[in-house]
Amino acid sequence: MSHSVSGLFGARANAYASVRPLYPQSLFAWLAQQCPERISALDIACGNGQASSPLLKYFQQVLACDASLEQIKAGADQSGLQLFVAEAQSQPLPNQSLDLILVAQALHWFATPIFFDEIRRLLKPSGVFCAWCYGLIRIDDKLDAVIDNFYRNTLDGFWPEGRAHVDAGYHDIENPFRVLTPPAVAIEAYWTLEHLLGYLRTWSAVQLFELHNTVDPLLGLEPELRLAWDDAKQPRFVRWPLHFLAGTPN
Repeated sequence: MSHSVSGLFGARANAYASVRPLYPQSLFAWLAQQCPERISALDIACGNGQASSPLLKYFQQVLACDASLEQIKAGADQSGLQLFVAEAQSQPLPNQSLDLILVAQALHWFATPIFFDEIRRLLKPSGVFCAWCYGLIRIDDKLDAVIDNFYRNTLDGFWPEGRAHVDAGYHDIENPFRVLTPPAVAIEAYWTLEHLLGYLRTWSAVQLFELHNTVDPLLGLEPELRLAWDDAKQPRFVRWPLHFLAGTPN
């Protein structure tokens, strides 16, 4: 992740920790099943540890790193995790020392040959690499249209380089490993409108828009969302399908 992007996420680390969606437990169970050994796992660009803590159920040692110290500090429950600050493509870890490396909603910031070479160096021959992303939140036709317009038009030009990989579901990133195909899975939750607004404020493009224009772009969006939501006090079912890039070095 570039310093500018890690700085954006660091600046709103506490909000990120409280409003970002949680990943399905079935995904971590599947990942563990793919690993012949379950000694050591690493979560790269771990943020506040949403994908790190679930690994403790399956691996003896769980390492987690991020380029932003503020993000790491914002993690709610860090017990059992070995946390450190590091850039994704430069890990202070021994060769062939890891059974699993995962990257949750971050590969698009650093999907370079140098990064994948580092993954190959770190993984055991039987190890597993898995990265995933989720795109736009899906609620219903009315709300989806409002959010899509905000994403594509209001925020046009403010997404940092790399976001296009998410729009493509990572299909535009060459997988340098022997391909693994995780089962189809999605993040699902019930959210209030206030939770949705807090989540949208963690978008990197929202923060860049605000920095450039000195105005919160959600001020114009919120009335539209409230109208489309109908009853603002009523939680709604929200969903994000996950997209994967996964494989083994051999």
